[in-house]
Amino acid sequence: MKPDDPLPKERGSKLQGIIFDFNGVLLWDDALQRKAWRQFAAQTRQAPLSDAEIDLHVRGRTNPYTLAYLLGRPLSPQEEAQLSEEKERIYRRMCLDLGTDFQLSPGAVDTLAELADHQIPRTIATSSGKANVDFFVEHLQLGTWFQVEQIVCDGGRFPGKPAPDIFLQAAHNLQLEPGRCAVVEDSISGLQAAQKAGMGHIIALGPREQHAALAGTPGVCQVIEHLGQLRVRELFRDRLES
Repeated sequence: MKPDDPLPKERGSKLQGIIFDFNGVLLWDDALQRKAWRQFAAQTRQAPLSDAEIDLHVRGRTNPYTLAYLLGRPLSPQEEAQLSEEKERIYRRMCLDLGTDFQLSPGAVDTLAELADHQIPRTIATSSGKANVDFFVEHLQLGTWFQVEQIVCDGGRFPGKPAPDIFLQAAHNLQLEPGRCAVVEDSISGLQAAQKAGMGHIIALGPREQHAALAGTPGVCQVIEHLGQLRVRELFRDRLES
């Protein structure tokens, strides 16, 4: 489905809230994440991660999963915490080095403002750890549009995507059934997690050259290039008209 195609009425009619992935959706940081993981991998295993490794073992995954892959063995909780923080310090420093270019993705601010104006329940479900979420809250003012305590992140409580747990918790935090929630995701593992969770409308976000692959992912209802193409009034028409 193209961004300008009309939404099927039965989908728009049941939606009451929306859940966003963060990295790659609200923040376009894929290049930065790749750079940070490559630098960390070069320090840790003396060889950077390839693009194929990053696509399969980093995007949408939790740090413990990626670290275990990187080192080729299970890690103790202490090792996971230490190594994860080392990698994230590299990443956060790179974010701040961007200066004013460290900002939410194209269309995000206007779309979040529209959702807030219409009082559409919304939250974030991210594989980022709490330290990074706190960093994003501080530097990207996420509290303007989200109730911070409702954000679901990787705190060791949930299996990583493609397991559905993180989206199920996000829907619970919004006090909505999963089928009443739309999800915006960019990674294949995240899209798989949303489908397994039974989300009511799954939106894949990515550059146009990836649209065919994204559209072919089971469960995907719509593909967009940026959040400015998210049509709030159509997605939530029954809620807005009631």
